[in-house]
Amino acid sequence: MSSYRKSGWLLLAAACWLSPAAGAAGATYSGITSNKYNPAISLILNGKFASFSQPPESYELPGFPLAGETGPGEEGFSLSESELTISGNIDDLFFGSFTAALTPENEVEVEEAFFETLGLGYGLTVRAGRFYSDIGYLNDFHSHAWDFVDQPLAYDAFLGGQYGDDGIQLRWVAPSDLFIELSGEWFRGESFPAGGAADEGKGTATAAVHFGGDVGAGHSWRAGVSYLEAEADARETAGTAGTDVFRGRSRTAILDVVWKWAPDGNPTRRNLKVQAEVFLNRMDGEFTPAGSVPSPLDSDQTGWYVQGVYQFMPRWRAALRYDRLAADDPGAAFGGTTLDTAGHEPDRISAMLDWSHSEFSRVRLQYNRDRSRPETDNQWYVQYIMSIGAHGAHKY
Repeated sequence: MSSYRKSGWLLLAAACWLSPAAGAAGATYSGITSNKYNPAISLILNGKFASFSQPPESYELPGFPLAGETGPGEEGFSLSESELTISGNIDDLFFGSFTAALTPENEVEVEEAFFETLGLGYGLTVRAGRFYSDIGYLNDFHSHAWDFVDQPLAYDAFLGGQYGDDGIQLRWVAPSDLFIELSGEWFRGESFPAGGAADEGKGTATAAVHFGGDVGAGHSWRAGVSYLEAEADARETAGTAGTDVFRGRSRTAILDVVWKWAPDGNPTRRNLKVQAEVFLNRMDGEFTPAGSVPSPLDSDQTGWYVQGVYQFMPRWRAALRYDRLAADDPGAAFGGTTLDTAGHEPDRISAMLDWSHSEFSRVRLQYNRDRSRPETDNQWYVQYIMSIGAHGAHKY
C-alpha cells in the first residue's frame, strides 16, 4: 500500500457536495461511467476483527526489511482501509479517477489520482498521476477486491504491500485474437521498494507483458512477466529497534499466471480461479540497521504463492493459499538484528470462507497459520466489505 499520507480532508469534503451519478452500473476504470460527464461515486466500507497468538507489534520477516504498513494489522476490532472513489469522463479525450482511503490510524491518504486517455488509437493508452503499477497480477487490485483479508507475503516483502507512486504509464493492446498487452511505467520513486525520490524524482521504472485467452467455452487464462527497478535514496524501513535505512537498488522480476473455469462460461452458480506468482529480487547497496553502522548489502531473495478460490454455490466461496519466502545470507548487514534469518524461511498457509448477499456486500472468515517469524502465529480474521454507490466490474 502506498506510504503517502496526506491531509485529504478538503478533497473528501468537496466530494460530499458532488451529486451521485444516476444509476449504479458505472465502472471506475477505462473511461466507463454511469453518465457521460457526471462522475460515478462509490464508497467502500471495510472493517474486521482480528485475533493473534503472537504480538503483532513484534512482527518481522527475517531477511526482508519491511515498509511500515505491512504486517498482520491491529488486534481486536478495527477499521480497515475504507475507500471513496470518484471517477468519470473529463471530456471526449480524457478519463479521471480519484480514490482516497481512511486508514486504521484515522488518517486520509490519496491512493490514486490519475487521468488516462480515451480513444488514442492504435491500442495505446496513456495514464498519468498517482496510481498502482501494472506489474504482476494482484498489485493494482484495491484491497476490497482481494480474495483474502491480506496480500501474499511476497507482496509485503518486495512491494511494501502494493507498489503505487506518482508517474506515467504507457500501455498497448495488440490487435490480435490472443490478448497481448505491453506496458511501461516511470515513477517518482518515493514508495517502497524505492525511497527518497532518487534521480531527481525519477527513481523507479517498470515493464510488463501479459498474454491471455479462452480455451473452449468454460476456461480462460492470463500469464505475464514484469520487471521493476527501484533506486533507494536513504529508504527508511520499520525495525523493532527503530528505523533501518537502505541505500542502493532493488530489482524485482515477477512471473504470474491465472486460470479461471466456469460451467459454459457462466460463473453465477459455480466457478474456480487458480493463480500463482513467483518473485525474484536482488538488493545491492548499503544497509544501516537502527542504531548501528552501515554495512554492504548484496542479497538475492525469492518468494511465491499459489491460491485457489472456489465458488461452490451461489453467494458462497472457499479458498486456500500457500506462500513462502527465502533469502540468501546477506553477510554482516543483518547480523545481530531481527532480520537475521538464522536459517528460517517464512511461510504461511491460509484458509478462507466468505458469503456475499449481493455484489455490494461480503462477510469473510479467514485463518492463517503464519510462520513469518520462527514462532507460529495463529491468526483469525472476520471481515466485512460493503459497497455504496456506483461501482464497476473488477479486472480479470
